[in-house]
Amino acid sequence: MPQTREVLEVDVLIVGAGPAGLAAAYRLTQLPGAADLKIAVLEKGREIGSHTISGAVLDPRSLFELMPDAIERGAPLDHAVRYEEVCFLTSRRHFRLPIVPPPLRNDGCFVISLNRFVRWLGDIVETSGVDLFPGFSGAELLLDGDRVVGVRTGDRGLDREGRPKAGYEPGVDIRARLTILAEGVRGSLTKDLIGRLKLDEGRNPQTYSVGVKEVWEVSRPVEPGYVLHTMGYPLSSREFGGGFLYTMAQGRVSVGLVVGLDYRDPTLDPHERFQAWKMHPRVRQVVEGGRVLSYGAKAIPEGGYWSIPQCSVDGGLIVGDAGGFLNSMRLKGIHLAIKTGMLAAESAMGMLSPEDTISSGFEAAIDRSWVREELWGVRNFHQGFRGGLWAGMAHAALQMVSGGRGLQSRYPSEPGHSRMQRSTGSAENTRDRVIFDRKLTFDRPTDVYLSGTRHEEDQPVHLVVTAPETCHPRCTVEYGNPCQYFCPAAVYEMAPSHAEDVRLQINASNCVHCKTCDIMDPYQIIEWKTPEGGDGPDYKYL
Repeated sequence: MPQTREVLEVDVLIVGAGPAGLAAAYRLTQLPGAADLKIAVLEKGREIGSHTISGAVLDPRSLFELMPDAIERGAPLDHAVRYEEVCFLTSRRHFRLPIVPPPLRNDGCFVISLNRFVRWLGDIVETSGVDLFPGFSGAELLLDGDRVVGVRTGDRGLDREGRPKAGYEPGVDIRARLTILAEGVRGSLTKDLIGRLKLDEGRNPQTYSVGVKEVWEVSRPVEPGYVLHTMGYPLSSREFGGGFLYTMAQGRVSVGLVVGLDYRDPTLDPHERFQAWKMHPRVRQVVEGGRVLSYGAKAIPEGGYWSIPQCSVDGGLIVGDAGGFLNSMRLKGIHLAIKTGMLAAESAMGMLSPEDTISSGFEAAIDRSWVREELWGVRNFHQGFRGGLWAGMAHAALQMVSGGRGLQSRYPSEPGHSRMQRSTGSAENTRDRVIFDRKLTFDRPTDVYLSGTRHEEDQPVHLVVTAPETCHPRCTVEYGNPCQYFCPAAVYEMAPSHAEDVRLQINASNCVHCKTCDIMDPYQIIEWKTPEGGDGPDYKYL
């Protein structure tokens, strides 16, 4: 017997209450003719901002376009950037670059906590008449042929086998004239839509990094608005990435390491590399003796202009990190998320008119805006690092003087997971093994605790391994089960088994929703799906 589901009708449905989704919602309320629109925003986190994480140094350009009086309205912009450095690290020393490279200069930018920022913006959006639904995950696209007609929210109250428990509530079908996907990087609905309609045809494959981050309350005085970026240690010259340290208000410091998810070594452990980075004297002198407040991790879309899929379909738009709108040379995407959200809202008014049957206006609006100009100028940045750090820096310099072109207008790329080399039978990165003292360095379970992550244990596992027989012995022999290294939350574990030597154990309740497993598994057999609404991390200060 077919299941009866509640149906909610809206004009515009926005999936994701990050900077892109909230900017789209707020911009819609500002437009002529939008007063009668019914606008809804779904957010899988238990509160607005609880799943939001970034570095973050904010370029306020699009914020002030969206809300010219943002500062007067209390925008939590901790401090303007006052002083910045870029250093190259060896294992014990640091070498300061004599100048800050132009792409990394942050004049007029602000150090912020992104989840504080989206909580503030969410309050403003809600008072503007938009319906916000935190704790509701978008589990399935509703399609009529190739037209997006809405989203089905996740069921609540299912046990691990998918059977209804007491208090079971089926998901709601939210039907919309326009659906805007603002899920963030590697969003499950966005991934499904791109795959179904081949929206990435003719584009470079998207490439990613993972950022691992902690916020500390330090014991030594720090000048708010200081920004440090590092290259080198603890990453080798073959690996893409670097560290960051940003000083915030109230004696807090944001520290993190970004690791490109296109590395060769199957035993590379981004979380452990981050702990090693904190032990470097340049970083240690700032945080040692302090107290860690929060931890988190997220994937970052690094592919740039050539990897952005078609972002408009009949009845749907893709914005922000979900579409890959990020400037990897500047390490910034929040301003692009806000701007693409605004452009989606402005395009929505035309798409909602009875005469309009296509959604090409959004693509044209992006091409006319400074979004295209900014991303075109860095279109080959990440691809230039395929040969390692030194080749990448040479390519970056050439691209800067040639308007982003470099040696050719479009550099090729390949999916990051395809670059992983077969295991040699021994861990290659043993030089980075650290002892976790729980004062300066922390193991993954401790950091997961600091992320506030919580999942209902008795629910269907949201990390689906589509071919579990591959994990052992094939992956064990060929790659040494890299999932137990690349996950920054200790979700994947090769545990002893009576039936065989080992088996894959999935500790799904640890998941911080970073999507690294969905991206980096060499066989592409791990699928990240939304858990029960409200489950996941509860980020503070990040």
